[in-house]
Amino acid sequence: MQYCDFGKTGVKISRLGFGTMRLPINDDPALKDRTDDLEEAANLVAAGVDAGITYVDAAWGYCGGRCEKAVGMGLAQDRRRDRIVLSTKLPTWLVQEPDDFFRFLEQQLERLQTDHIDFYHLHALNQDRWDNIVRKFKLIDLAEKALDQKMIRHLSFSFHDTPALMKEIIDTDAFSSVLCQYNLLDRTLVEGFEYAHKKGLGVCIMGPVGGGRLAFKEGVFENVSSRWTTPELALKFVLSNPAVSCALSGMGNMEMLEDNVRVASDPDPLTPEELAAVEELEAKLNELKTVYCTGCAYCQPCPKEVRIPDIMTSLIYDKVYGMPDAGKLCYSQIGDRFHPGTAANACSQCGLCEKKCPQKLPIRELLKDAHRRFAK
Repeated sequence: MQYCDFGKTGVKISRLGFGTMRLPINDDPALKDRTDDLEEAANLVAAGVDAGITYVDAAWGYCGGRCEKAVGMGLAQDRRRDRIVLSTKLPTWLVQEPDDFFRFLEQQLERLQTDHIDFYHLHALNQDRWDNIVRKFKLIDLAEKALDQKMIRHLSFSFHDTPALMKEIIDTDAFSSVLCQYNLLDRTLVEGFEYAHKKGLGVCIMGPVGGGRLAFKEGVFENVSSRWTTPELALKFVLSNPAVSCALSGMGNMEMLEDNVRVASDPDPLTPEELAAVEELEAKLNELKTVYCTGCAYCQPCPKEVRIPDIMTSLIYDKVYGMPDAGKLCYSQIGDRFHPGTAANACSQCGLCEKKCPQKLPIRELLKDAHRRFAK
């Protein structure tokens, strides 16, 4: 395993972090108070620590709210908690008054069977939550009290908005690290996290394999390197950025854990030739993607709540990236709690989307094509 300094925090961590969103846990809300079925997940976390991972990342709501209990069980085994840096997150969207900050934190400490959180994140910040939750309830002031009481060691934030807002948050000088998305398919926040790195924050990356989209050994990225498959290349790509301290991978079984540890343990970044091949390929793909969608979302809202941008993305994975399995995965997630809306077969053929589309795309025909390809 490779290790590095986590920004200027004085903490050294593994370059591979254990993301726990995809632990093998039944997320049925009816089971939220049970622990007798969490042993498999707890043992997987323990195995990750034994493999050299020293950064474990949890959250209040992961796995139907059961993730933190499983992580706590795994880290309690043979005092593994003493060997790792623990991260979890305040569910900012559930905060309705200032007292909620310590109410959640105290429950999380209990769930995780620990007396402190090393890196405590304000979860999933965007402009609305920054203005109307963090600032409104003075959560940073409350976090400073938690720091004084040694309930947390560092304040961090995870992020889903623009580089400009990320810079604004960083410039408060309140945070020690940032967690954001970056991968072969999404480089939106590079400017933001490179700024964070320059300011001395630790940079942790979520979604290095695109939420599973890059986990398939297929498609155009297979031709970039003779050394790495697409999922391996995806992880190496993230770790090759000098501003990145750690890549979080959501691991749900031992095979995934072993594969990720093997790749992250390789000390060499992608070669200049491999990086150049990635950049050349990306430039070509950007042109092709516009044939199907630019992601502007002007087609929304749909009167039938068809999730048109995500459906167009599923076609891009298949027809542009040559990754049909990733397209099918994307399409299958439409309608879940993270991607609310309806699939392509709900389209009523009203044509409102086509009237609003700047690209003048034949959206109705593309929706039919997507459903034929992926609804199996």
